[in-house]
Amino acid sequence: MLKFVILGVASLAFVGTAVAADLPRPQPQPVAAPVGKYPLGKYPVGKSPVGKYPVAAPVVTKG
Repeated sequence: MLKFVILGVASLAFVGTAVAADLPRPQPQPVAAPVGKYPLGKYPVGKSPVGKYPVAAPVVTKG
């Protein structure tokens, strides 16, 4: 009988731990960007021609 009581208490403890892990937690608020600051280094400037996306080079064959 004592084994069943210990088994039941241990099972309830595991279930309680699993339920507590699934509870939502408050997340920190995102930091607001400073107004008037230009985001340096955020855009791929100079990596491709202006207004064009980088594409793979076309395959040229003699025909």
